[in-house]
Formats: sequence, structure tokens, C-alpha cells
Amino acid sequence: MSEVILKARKRNIGKGEVSKIRRKGLIPGIFYSKDVNPIPIVVEAKPLKPIVHTTETKIVRLQIEGEDKEYKCILKDIQIDPIKDTISHFDLFGIHEGTRLTVEVPIVLKGQAIGVKEGGTLQQSLSKVKVKCLPDRIPSHFEIDISNLKIGKAIHIADIQGEGIEFELSPETVIVACLAPRVSGKS
Repeated sequence: MSEVILKARKRNIGKGEVSKIRRKGLIPGIFYSKDVNPIPIVVEAKPLKPIVHTTETKIVRLQIEGEDKEYKCILKDIQIDPIKDTISHFDLFGIHEGTRLTVEVPIVLKGQAIGVKEGGTLQQSLSKVKVKCLPDRIPSHFEIDISNLKIGKAIHIADIQGEGIEFELSPETVIVACLAPRVSGKS
């Protein structure tokens, strides 16, 4: 699990304040944790991008200007502006050693399925999966080798291994499948 430092400043709250922040090209967010009152923050867009636009789950080491304490957290939620396709808000959730948490972990497919080479179609049903585990057990991603996936076969949640990890979905949930080619109904 990789870690990244994110520097932030405390911000004022209110709709007018958020609009001012966004006009300056900054992104408003909030940090919350079970032992700390929510802290409204603001960050520059560039340092936030590697946390949001990635195929890995990362531990964020949040450094708030004027505070000596560094907070370990994860990205819990983001909001994307549908018109500009930019990050408009984010939530960071504090993590604590020894306390289980729920987090989404990306799924990365590796290889080319045999079934696709034989004319089948690959259908990925999940690109992320929610897991519950201790912070030191959070996988950066699940890599699934699909090289041996044949037509009519699928890889399920039960096929993913992770010590100390509890999946929120049923073990029978399909992650990726190789579907048979469609047959034309024309004679």
C-alpha cells in the first residue's frame, strides 16, 4: 500500500465560500474521523489528482497548515463536476491502527483471455470491490489474471484471495466473464 502526502489549509464553510475557492482553482474538501471534529479543508488540484485518478488505493498523510499533527486517512468520496469533468469536492476519512474500515479497492485485469482469442467477448462487471479490513491489510488493488479465462467461464469474488479481508459482496458475484459470440439470426 503506497502513501502520499497531501498538504491542505483549513477553510471557512458556506456556499459563498466554496464558490470563491473553486473560482481560485482550488478544491474544497472535508476530513472526518471518529476522534476528531470534521475539518473543512481546501487543497490545490494538482496534488489531489494522483489520489483520485489511480488504479490503486492509497493511504493519504494529510498535513493541515498550522497543525503539528499529521492525519492518516483514505479517500472516501469525490464529487465530479459533470460539465467541467473536474473534481468539485472530496471527503477524507481518518484511519486508526487496530480499527477495521470499509474501503473500495480497484480491480485490475492482467493478460488476454483465451476465450477472447477464440471469438468471445470479455465482460467486466466490477472495476472496484468494497472490502472490510484493518488499515495495514488494505490492498492497493486486486490483480486478476484472466489469461486462462475460456468462453462461458467467469471469475468470482470467491476467487480473490486476501488475508484478513472480508468482502461486502457475495462470493458468487461475477467480477469478469467471457461471453460466447453472438450468433446472427439471419438465414
